[in-house]
Amino acid sequence: MSPSHPRTPRQVINFSKQKGKEIIANFDGGLITSDAGIVWIAELDKKLGITEKFGNCFQDHRHQSYVDHSVHELLAQRLYGIILGYEDVNDHDKLRHDPALKIALEKLNELEDKKGWLAGKSTINRLEYCPETILDQKTSRYHKIEPNFEAIEKSFVEFFF
Repeated sequence: MSPSHPRTPRQVINFSKQKGKEIIANFDGGLITSDAGIVWIAELDKKLGITEKFGNCFQDHRHQSYVDHSVHELLAQRLYGIILGYEDVNDHDKLRHDPALKIALEKLNELEDKKGWLAGKSTINRLEYCPETILDQKTSRYHKIEPNFEAIEKSFVEFFF
């Protein structure tokens, strides 16, 4: 007979609520991520409004009836991926299923449905792929999200000063 040891209480970390549901971290298994720190980064981002203000520096030429992810969501996902150490756009095809990133981007319903509704590499790439040789950029399928460089410069000054 082995001696019985009292179970030590498991450590639970509480995050802010989303859509009336508690977000907690524990070590009981379930949906697992190694990138849970991004939830705190996202909360800080929401308080400071960095990605929201930065998202306003882009013109979205996509047909809105086909849009699943706003420019702000795409920017936040891309920046959070870089913060986590995933520098390549193609990493987002796997990151789109990460539970911590879904919570950080407030996609909690998709987490429960186990659907991969974060943007994949092809959608994220619309932020970065901007060939200068396209003559009619507004109707081209390759250039739908256009940066306003003056607004970006102004926002950087506001962020850092």
